[in-house]
Amino acid sequence: MNINLNDTALVAFTQDLVRIPSLSGEEGPAVERVVAEMHRLGFDEVFVDENGSAVGIVNGARPGPTILLDAHIDTVGIAPGSTWTRDPFGAVVEDGYIYGRGAADMKGALAAMVYAVGSLDRSALAGRAVVSATVMEEVLEGIALESVMERVRPDFVVIGEATQLNLNRGGRGRAEIHLETLGVPAHSSSPHLGVNAVHEMIKLIHIVESTPLDSHPLLGPALLALTDIISDPYPAYSVTPSRCRVTYDRRTLPGETPESVLGAILNQPEAQGLRCNAVIAQGEHRTYTGKVLQAQKFFPAWEFAEEHPFVQMALRGLRTARLNPQLRAYRFCTNAASSAGKLGAPTVGFGPAAEEDAHVVDERLSIAELTAAARGYAGIVQEALRPS
Repeated sequence: MNINLNDTALVAFTQDLVRIPSLSGEEGPAVERVVAEMHRLGFDEVFVDENGSAVGIVNGARPGPTILLDAHIDTVGIAPGSTWTRDPFGAVVEDGYIYGRGAADMKGALAAMVYAVGSLDRSALAGRAVVSATVMEEVLEGIALESVMERVRPDFVVIGEATQLNLNRGGRGRAEIHLETLGVPAHSSSPHLGVNAVHEMIKLIHIVESTPLDSHPLLGPALLALTDIISDPYPAYSVTPSRCRVTYDRRTLPGETPESVLGAILNQPEAQGLRCNAVIAQGEHRTYTGKVLQAQKFFPAWEFAEEHPFVQMALRGLRTARLNPQLRAYRFCTNAASSAGKLGAPTVGFGPAAEEDAHVVDERLSIAELTAAARGYAGIVQEALRPS
């Protein structure tokens, strides 16, 4: 491999990013730190787009394709009542790990991408390598990435979410479903005169959770999880509820659509007698730049064949970097829902840490995996931009 990677500086940069809180919609200071490091490493072009995502470009010596490496810079918060044994924003290094919120999900991968691309020998590249630090992924997967892709028009995309240094060629999608039942209000001293919307919802929940879901040989089973339930009026004073709404988090498989997901609920014979409706939720979030992002909360699943040219290209690059990846798939939703699921761009996933390391107390990242990931990203880029 033709790369001059400074592992010590990479670790220090990762620590810097972990020390900067960057909840969705509050990523500005972390983006500034990424921009500064891209400039320091000599990226040819660095900018912040209208959503607030940082983008850095390195140009090879000759024309060729564009490869985009993407990592989101926003994180989830610290759950109320959770007890960390280390400062979530201290970026403490102990026993070969960096501890802190975002270390695994996914500031380590972002730092590794920046250093990998910034350390490449440009005279050996034909094309462009782009790194994006995208915002708002934790609330709207892929929407900010779509803006980056529209601007840089990549031929290939690498998503840096955790794979334990394996190569992922697919991933589940996600849908947020709102179910609503309608009742007839009555005084709570005479409930038989009305129709209790909560009782109707209990029936609907039983129908929904009794409906079998498909499975996929690579991505595993589709999943359905009830995440909240709300009745109206609330609080209710001596009146039975006339409306009840639940939210389901539905993990989807390739080929599923909003219509098929909702139809699987509404078309059940048992649901025909209920006054109910089901919709895919609409998301609206304001970025730290003031831009409002809006999207239906249906983020498609995706899959590329093992023999797909980019999958094989990425495998060769990782093996050149002295890694021995297995081919796998994400069981959760990532920005690839847009790059691959919506836009059809050849996409793979590769990153340090495991899926189970995200959003946990005492989140941590192995330094050995961090530095190996940087070598892996460099290997993929060099293979993708190899002069013919």
